[in-house]
Amino acid sequence: MSEAGSEDDDLAAAWGASLEDAAEPAVAETAAIVDKVLSQQEIDSLLGFGGGNAAGDKTGMERIIQSGLVSYERLPMLEIVFDRLVRLLSTTLRNFTSDNVEVSMDGMSSLRFGDYLDSIPLPAMLAVFKADAWDNHGLLVVDSALIYSVVDVLLGGRRGTAAMRIEGRPYTTIERTLVERLVVVVLADLSAAFAPLADVTFRFERLETNPRFGAVSRLSNAAVLSRLRVDMEDRGGKIELLLPYATLEPVRDLLLQQFMGEKFGRDSIWENHLAEELRSTEVALDVVLDQQAMALSDVLNLKIGDQMVLSAAPGAPVRLRCGEVDLFEAELGRREARIAVRIGRELPRRKDAIGAAHGMKDVA
Repeated sequence: MSEAGSEDDDLAAAWGASLEDAAEPAVAETAAIVDKVLSQQEIDSLLGFGGGNAAGDKTGMERIIQSGLVSYERLPMLEIVFDRLVRLLSTTLRNFTSDNVEVSMDGMSSLRFGDYLDSIPLPAMLAVFKADAWDNHGLLVVDSALIYSVVDVLLGGRRGTAAMRIEGRPYTTIERTLVERLVVVVLADLSAAFAPLADVTFRFERLETNPRFGAVSRLSNAAVLSRLRVDMEDRGGKIELLLPYATLEPVRDLLLQQFMGEKFGRDSIWENHLAEELRSTEVALDVVLDQQAMALSDVLNLKIGDQMVLSAAPGAPVRLRCGEVDLFEAELGRREARIAVRIGRELPRRKDAIGAAHGMKDVA
């Protein structure tokens, strides 16, 4: 039994050695393939993170990931709205703080809602507001620098000194109240900035300090972010305004306009010119003596010399018509060598009657 067992062990050892010898080339080849496929350079090229691309170029997975985002540049009127907000806010914050305030726009970008929540620098205050006319929400973020600056200004801090920051503590009731007043002012100007485009009111709902409680949209949804810089001499901070595309969807067609003059404001010069030209436009008035219904065959058989008997009695009132609309009731008469009419009364004109007249004309 011992000799048989030793022979089996030797045979197993021989088989194992042969398998290892055969596996070494395969392992080496597989390692070479993996090293070739998963090389760092190719991974960087696939993900679009290589350093050889020019600025602004996107390749690989980065282009695929961002392909679902809608660029704010496709909504040209939105940038005009935010420019209008900057101008309004500069004047309003000067009155609000009684200080020299300058508001500027740091930029606009399109991003996903979840990515923005992860990038909010804390501590900050997140104001959730609702667009009543659009039945959706937005987010307004005030950073800590602007919070302490506004509190310092409104509570009588001296000019020329930077606002003191006390980190590591929750915001007090006074600070939350003052920031809430600031948010209400900003939202009022935002409503005024949208007013020439759409009648909408942005209403403040609540104030949060945790980004998780400020979620007003799905994390994967696209949104437009506008960064505003508020400078009060050597104090100030940033206001970030986030509007999900779902909130802007009701006015998407209006935001696609190319020129401000299409909807923003009225041109009184062209209005007066159009009114004057309309008043001097010539229209044809027809005097209707009688109306008769005839068969099409009788109309086709009419020839020169045929007579048509009118059912209108002498002296009966006739109607003056412009197109298919009856305007006046008049009396038929004669003045010198011409037939004339005297207008007796104006006939009421109704939209349904005008539409019915046009429908009868189309049928005929």
